[in-house]
Amino acid sequence: MGAFEGVTLGDRLRAHFGHDRHLYGALTLAMANDWDAGGVTRSILAGWEDAPGQSLPQLRLLAGLFRILLRGEAPELAAFYPCLGGARDHRDAWPVARAVMAAYSDELRAALRETPQTNEVGRALALLVGLSYAVRASGLRRVRLLEPGASGGLTMLVDRIRFEGSGWAWGPVGSPLVLSGCGAPGLVPEAFEVVARRGCDLNPVDASTPEGAAYLTSFVWPWHLDRHDRLRAALRLAAEHPVRIDAAPASTWVREQLEQPAPEGVLTVVWHSVTRIYWPPVETEAMTAAVDEARSRMPIAHVAMEHPWDGSTPDADAGALPVIEVDGVRVGHCGHHGPPVVLDGGLPR
Repeated sequence: MGAFEGVTLGDRLRAHFGHDRHLYGALTLAMANDWDAGGVTRSILAGWEDAPGQSLPQLRLLAGLFRILLRGEAPELAAFYPCLGGARDHRDAWPVARAVMAAYSDELRAALRETPQTNEVGRALALLVGLSYAVRASGLRRVRLLEPGASGGLTMLVDRIRFEGSGWAWGPVGSPLVLSGCGAPGLVPEAFEVVARRGCDLNPVDASTPEGAAYLTSFVWPWHLDRHDRLRAALRLAAEHPVRIDAAPASTWVREQLEQPAPEGVLTVVWHSVTRIYWPPVETEAMTAAVDEARSRMPIAHVAMEHPWDGSTPDADAGALPVIEVDGVRVGHCGHHGPPVVLDGGLPR
């Protein structure tokens, strides 16, 4: 019996995508059947039967499998991965994947300890929207940017990215990273200067290293070629402009950072994206409390892009879209990986 009444881990694998229209959908359905049959999937996932839904062992397993291919091993499976040049029909991948899983079962069991860290740079669009509202509301254009749950910190390079929306564009011309299709007609991004940027994560990734780059790549779905293109561009930016990421829990780190006074005339912005599904509720509450307590000491804004999930296994392809909030006020929603944004008009433009 799994963590949900009457629901097994096999059921949860089957429900994650619920179809075979892409590679991971086909693999998770096949893994579910293999789990039911007591195959290699059940052997690798032993001990995870009662894991909470937000732990997502299926994504940890798939990322571990991907990292094997990124090392140049198991080319027979790489033939199904479009981002690696593969063109074979994904519906035929399971027998090959099952053999690779059996051959690398020890490594894949170890990979289950690695929390998913997509660090999707497209989510910097939500940060740009939130920063524009916060800068306009405060009148302050110099920003100290803090990101709990930052992973590799790629979204904090927001001021080095070129954004192209519906009737607007913002960011440095000539940037190696251009986010197109941003939507948000009527958005007028504000000018701002990031004077400091710093993040934390329980397991920080150094995005400026080859190892860190491969690790982040392994969590990007292999048929999303545009996401792989923009990740490569973001990794070039990270190599040129590394961001400091401390190894620390979110609420403790945020409180410590906010105990340090910001320079005069600087707006502190605490930002996070797609973290609440991984944090226990008490951690989210403590982090938010730390931000609220700091409001009497400094100009501060809390910008978030989070899914309105309830703690059950999230629907990866459908379900509710992430919401963008500024100081608890919803201002719009966006795609799971960022673009496009739809503005609600919750704050004045």
